[in-house]
Amino acid sequence: MHQEPVSTADLYDQHGEALQSVSVQFQDFGGRLSFHGPARTVKCHEDNGLIKEILSFPGNGSVLVVDGGGSLRYALMGDMIAANAESNGWAGVIIYGAVRDRAALAELELGIKALGSNPRKTVKRSHGAVDEVLSLGDVKVRPGAMVYADIDGILIEH
Repeated sequence: MHQEPVSTADLYDQHGEALQSVSVQFQDFGGRLSFHGPARTVKCHEDNGLIKEILSFPGNGSVLVVDGGGSLRYALMGDMIAANAESNGWAGVIIYGAVRDRAALAELELGIKALGSNPRKTVKRSHGAVDEVLSLGDVKVRPGAMVYADIDGILIEH
């Protein structure tokens, strides 16, 4: 799935306070550094079962926003789940938590932002919540809200 790159700085200059700027400092892990799309949300803690399940379905250009509670103890996504997301047409994944398989993630045509990495994988109990309003720092992310991300940061539509 091809997307034209967006500039979050230019978008903010054009739309100002209609967009919320996420102040949490995420790192880029995917091969696509600029991505955008409507949000799907998952809230989970050290359990990536729901993430794996959702990314196995067509994404149609959506961005999965995951509130992993900021935990860096376990990776919530690795190369196999990310490759599945890429092949299913997801624009990107933003994880308030950790990923793993950094070298493989960098080869994918998928936007991936996370707090850090850890080689330790999670359990898959599928505990958590899907498509509920989440918080990334002081910014609320509602399902369906437009998400714009690039190397400068993340903007969320009000």
